[in-house]
Amino acid sequence: MILGTKRNIVIEYKNRTVVGLAETITVLGPKGKKAVTARMDTGATKSSLDTRLAAELKLGPVLKATVINSASGSSLRPVVKATIIICNKEVTGEFTLADRGRMRYRALIGQDILVSNRFLIDPSKQH
Repeated sequence: MILGTKRNIVIEYKNRTVVGLAETITVLGPKGKKAVTARMDTGATKSSLDTRLAAELKLGPVLKATVINSASGSSLRPVVKATIIICNKEVTGEFTLADRGRMRYRALIGQDILVSNRFLIDPSKQH
C-alpha cells in the first residue's frame, strides 16, 4: 500500500513501513521540533541522537547511562527518552546521546526502533 503525497511517499509491505537507508525524521522536544536526516543502522542495537540537537530541543532528563561499543571504541553515553516522526509514524523510544557534529547524520535509528515499530529497510528507496 502506498500512502502520502508525491514528495512524501510512505510504502507499506506486509504490515511493515518501508524506509530507505536514510530518512528525514522530525525530533520533537519541549522547545519545538527539528527535521534532520537519520541513518537506518541495522548494526546498531540502540538509536542515537546528536548531543547538540538534544540540547537545542531540551530533551531529557537523562534516564541512565549505557556503554556503547563502536568502531572507535567503547564509551559511556547518557540515554534520554525522545519522540520522533518517521514516515508519518510517531515513535517514542530511548536514544543515546553522542557528539555527531562531524558525522553526516545527526541521528541513527537502530534495531530497537526498527524492530519494535515494524520498519523494513529498502536500500533502493530514496528519502
